[in-house]
Amino acid sequence: MNFLDQLKWNADGLIPAIVQEHRTGRVLMMAWMNKASLEKTMETRRTWFWSRSRNKYWMKGESSGHVQVVRDLAFDCDGDTLLIQVEQTGAACHEGYQSCFFRSIGDTGEGWHVTEPQLETPEAIYGRK
Repeated sequence: MNFLDQLKWNADGLIPAIVQEHRTGRVLMMAWMNKASLEKTMETRRTWFWSRSRNKYWMKGESSGHVQVVRDLAFDCDGDTLLIQVEQTGAACHEGYQSCFFRSIGDTGEGWHVTEPQLETPEAIYGRK
């Protein structure tokens, strides 16, 4: 049986994908995949996702050059979440940070702080809009 048959897609035909740096285990980002983007990811060994806001699929790094080379692809015991281990080039976050999870919430829950340096500004990555 194909592993795609084991996956539980949501009502929109999507599944969450957690992307992790394979060397360090650091969670870099979470994005949505549909069947076409998952198949393209397996075919190219580059990460492809489904953009709900733009209603299209896209390759990570297609405009920034910050690509992700897939080293391992797994799914959880329920079949409703993917874990993709990658070799990340540059920043994973569109705001120029290594990880999209660069903010930590304080103990009181009232504030937050940045936990890592910004590698590049969005303007440097994508140009002025």
